[in-house]
Amino acid sequence: MVKQSKHKDDNIWSDPIFDYFAKISLIPRPSGKEEKIIKFLKEFAQSHKLDITIDKVGNTLIKKGASEGYKNRCTTVLQAHVDMVCEKEANIEHDFLKDPIKPYVHNGWLKAKGTTLGADNGVGVAMILACLADNTLSHGPIEALFTVDEESGLTGAKALEADFYKGSILINLDTEQEGEICVGCAGGVTSRFTFNFSPESPPEGYFFVQVEIDRLRGGHSGDDIDKGYANANKILAHFLNIVFDKYDARLCHIHGGNLHNAIPRQASAIIALPSAYKENIRVDFNIFCSDVEAEYYNIESGIRFVMSSTDASTTCMDKKTSINLIHSLRSVHNGVYRMSSRIPGLVQTSTNLASIRMENNSVVVVASQRSMSDWGLSDVVGSVKSTFRLAGANVAQSDGYPGWEPNLQSEILKIAVPVYQELFGVEPKVKAIHAGLECGLFLKNRPELDMISIGPTILGAHSPSERLEITTVKKSWDFLLAILRNIPPVETI
Repeated sequence: MVKQSKHKDDNIWSDPIFDYFAKISLIPRPSGKEEKIIKFLKEFAQSHKLDITIDKVGNTLIKKGASEGYKNRCTTVLQAHVDMVCEKEANIEHDFLKDPIKPYVHNGWLKAKGTTLGADNGVGVAMILACLADNTLSHGPIEALFTVDEESGLTGAKALEADFYKGSILINLDTEQEGEICVGCAGGVTSRFTFNFSPESPPEGYFFVQVEIDRLRGGHSGDDIDKGYANANKILAHFLNIVFDKYDARLCHIHGGNLHNAIPRQASAIIALPSAYKENIRVDFNIFCSDVEAEYYNIESGIRFVMSSTDASTTCMDKKTSINLIHSLRSVHNGVYRMSSRIPGLVQTSTNLASIRMENNSVVVVASQRSMSDWGLSDVVGSVKSTFRLAGANVAQSDGYPGWEPNLQSEILKIAVPVYQELFGVEPKVKAIHAGLECGLFLKNRPELDMISIGPTILGAHSPSERLEITTVKKSWDFLLAILRNIPPVETI
């Protein structure tokens, strides 16, 4: 068994799991740019004399034979994705295509300096590598499946061919709460709305201000959608709605959010107004900021508001399109759409107003929708589409990904629950999550797969506040090894 350190301060780096995580953190691996981490996996397999296969999109499979006495056990697939969400604090200089992540230990948690940590799903990758490297463990045949581009659309899992791996049991290591066994997840789609506008010169006698809202908590648009965190795009739209209702304003620029699966932490706009209202707009902004701070008291304690004068813009959006855009952003639903009627506390359906971008003479708005049911997904997608269609936007959406319907009769689940209870003296929580996992796509091609998802505790995923609870890594590791020791013989499945 891999020896575990006591996880105090920097002593964790002598632990093989954290050692592999440190190595992974040196490798840039944004979604869609996984070439360097794939090269690392290839070198790892070669150095440990393990068979490796890489498919056309970069999904990587490393095989390890059974240990002595376990050769008749079912083949188990250990699966994690190699890409990470790349978010940073506004004041941090960091190039995710070149710069390493800088993890550090603080009060029992592993964090990163100013950026996402990449524990989602780097710690899962590290656990699998530690398992592949240790020849003292007891287990049946293992297939280690590393998928690409999970965070930006699960395209690696979508492209995975059914015969790429052979195992009948799959353990996904992308769950973010130790003590829970995940047996189901939401499906989702990403919707894209484009407003084409005619550029216009600003009227004579107008002045220009930039409004910035940032340093919100952000977070995962699935896991954190029910926590009441503020959405920077919605807050900005609220203020712009006030301005355009009171003044003959013009919208010159707008930008907000970054990733489709992250609650936006920042948004900004440049607006033009008649010079007579210079003082009025600042009073309006101060009142607005005070109201927002009161509304999100104890939730968004770090929120920052800035209004500053800026140089004259050469063009603005035409007023009709500006108003249509602002009203649609203001009115579109954001957050929890419906709670589950079957599983208490589970979000059934949600939508996240993820990003706003200006591209040439157009504004592109991206929103992501999730649901535990096909009907719920269709319902929320239709609602969001209708809002933007009424405002004159062009509508497009991704193919989406299927949910993972819970199977409470799963054989691997029947093994995992008593194993956890024996190890730790408490029964694990068996639950479904509102976030998306690749498991639904695996089932699409291999409906016979028996799956669960486990992992250590990660908070703040998809934001620079992402942190990994160090002690839960050892618990998840011990749990994983105990499951592998109890995988049944082939003939019993």
